[in-house]
Amino acid sequence: MKRAIEIEKFSDEEKFETSLRPSRWDEYIGQEKIKKNLKVFIKASKKRDEPLDHILFFGPPGLGKTTLAHIIAQEMDVNIKVTAAPMIEKSGDLAAILTNLEEKDILFIDEIHRLSPAIEEVLYPAMEDFRLDIIIGSGPAAQTIKIDLPRFTLIGATTRAGMLSNPLRDRFGMHFRMQFYTPNELAKIIINAAIKLNKNIEEDAALEIAKRSRATPRVALRLLKRVRDFAEVEDEEVITLKRAKIALDELGIDERGFDELDIKLLELLASAKGRPLGLNSIAAALSEDEGTIESTIEPYLLANGYIERTARGRVATPKTYELLKLKPTDTLF
Repeated sequence: MKRAIEIEKFSDEEKFETSLRPSRWDEYIGQEKIKKNLKVFIKASKKRDEPLDHILFFGPPGLGKTTLAHIIAQEMDVNIKVTAAPMIEKSGDLAAILTNLEEKDILFIDEIHRLSPAIEEVLYPAMEDFRLDIIIGSGPAAQTIKIDLPRFTLIGATTRAGMLSNPLRDRFGMHFRMQFYTPNELAKIIINAAIKLNKNIEEDAALEIAKRSRATPRVALRLLKRVRDFAEVEDEEVITLKRAKIALDELGIDERGFDELDIKLLELLASAKGRPLGLNSIAAALSEDEGTIESTIEPYLLANGYIERTARGRVATPKTYELLKLKPTDTLF
């Protein structure tokens, strides 16, 4: 019998997404290469009766890192403890989590790049030797207590792999980069989610939502929920292509999945006429957080060739000028 899965507190939006998450391999759409490799590693670990090696998932937010962690726990038939790095403020917090794990359990740490150096130092022996070293007292009277831990699997997820320290990155035996989804993959996810929501949707409507979802399942599910609201207000039992287009246009999401902030960013770079702009300058001009721009907005624009990162900053590409119907010499502001 499967063990229960422990989940930390989620917001209402996250609870909605959690309810729509697949719980088995046959329900999980996309990331085929990662799934294929994980199936092999899980089968081998179960055959040897050993815990999985530590796993690191990295890539833009909303691509299914947390979902994969839960499916791995389900396939391994073990508990999973979910937390986020900002919640682990001191070594005692980490010690409390680790000492409550059972043999082969999975500890999932989201945004693991935000762990403090002091917490990382405690985590190293736990990952390598399944041992917890705790220092009690200070100065000459300080003592180190060693506590044996059950063999567990740490699954780390990060949207900013470049901020991970090399010692921490090297202690993960498996590294997986999450890829953006194709419109057809997202359409399948949307159709499956609509079924769970007891709402019918036309295939063309699902594909339209998919095309405007920034190649990201989390965005697709959020847009599906909003489009469903528009359909229900009009007393429509089926989400049609027409209703999907109207709803998405009202939400300010264009055919490429760009919203107002994306367009403002592209216009800002285009106005520089080829001069690179630094992240801090972009954040100040857009009144937006640097981390949000770097981890949420930029990846999709980079992947689709609308902007480029250089050593001196961000620049607009010919594709951006074509989108805005401008020439590099034109002035916007």
